[in-house]
Amino acid sequence: MDLPPGTTRFAGVVLAGGTAARLDGADKASLEHAGRTLLEWAVDALLDASEVVVVGDPVPTTRPVTFTRESPRYGGPVAALLTGRDALARQPATIGVLAVDMPRVTPYTFRRLHEAAQGRDGAFLTDTGGRRQLAGVLDAARLDEVRPDHEGQHGMPLHRLLALLDLAEVAPLGEEGRDVDTWADVRDLQDDNSVH
Repeated sequence: MDLPPGTTRFAGVVLAGGTAARLDGADKASLEHAGRTLLEWAVDALLDASEVVVVGDPVPTTRPVTFTRESPRYGGPVAALLTGRDALARQPATIGVLAVDMPRVTPYTFRRLHEAAQGRDGAFLTDTGGRRQLAGVLDAARLDEVRPDHEGQHGMPLHRLLALLDLAEVAPLGEEGRDVDTWADVRDLQDDNSVH
């Protein structure tokens, strides 16, 4: 498919600016898994994206990314997603969104999500229990059609925004649907490290 001039096929947004309340406010992006930060894992999962915007505080990264923050800060995932979308340099056909606390998501995950999204508004990964996770792809034009105004974004639950879209759900392979929400999850990651 030919894309209009000035557009790109796929861009990524990493959500890395949450409060991490269940981790006592720890910076999830800087937590390590197998010797690399969770942010590095997230950026690498979006390897196929032509550009990546990280919604969070700037830190060094090995791949070039753009950092931005929602205003006011801690506006929740909808505000962060749309802030990241607005920071993209070029209009993408699809936007990949990934929470920084999902280090088992890979480029292959996003390829499967894109495949599942064919003919629909997008696709999201689930956990093993079928609960939708913050890892998905969205048709950028459809996202723009349903986005709330700036005031409405702040504190809006993600499921309310996504309910307006026709989304496929993709079951996880192995552990890719697991996130890092609690200190027990962090310990599980460290246990993974000791296995490798």
